Amino acid sequence: MSQTLIQFKVTGDVQGVSFRYYTQKEAQKLGLKGYVYNHDDSSVQGIAVGVEDKVKQFQSYLSKGPSTAQVHNVELIQNNSSASEEEIKKALGGSSGFEVRR
Repeated sequence: MSQTLIQFKVTGDVQGVSFRYYTQKEAQKLGLKGYVYNHDDSSVQGIAVGVEDKVKQFQSYLSKGPSTAQVHNVELIQNNSSASEEEIKKALGGSSGFEVRR
């Protein structure tokens, strides 16, 4: 089964509002693998991997975020709809689920 891999950057009021933890819960609910972290530039960034329709649902969630956040923009740094196992393994860096990283 083909896997979609996205690398994303979310800007706005997204740090200090539990954005990463809500994002993790949504990704886990959708069965995605990957991670999310606060970037030094005040954005939240991450990687998500899964079947295309679930990744699209996740992207929709990212554009809204939790009610405590104000999302201004979601940038897809990478969007690979047919990622190879090697690309996925390299991108996840050992993640087996969906993690919140520091």
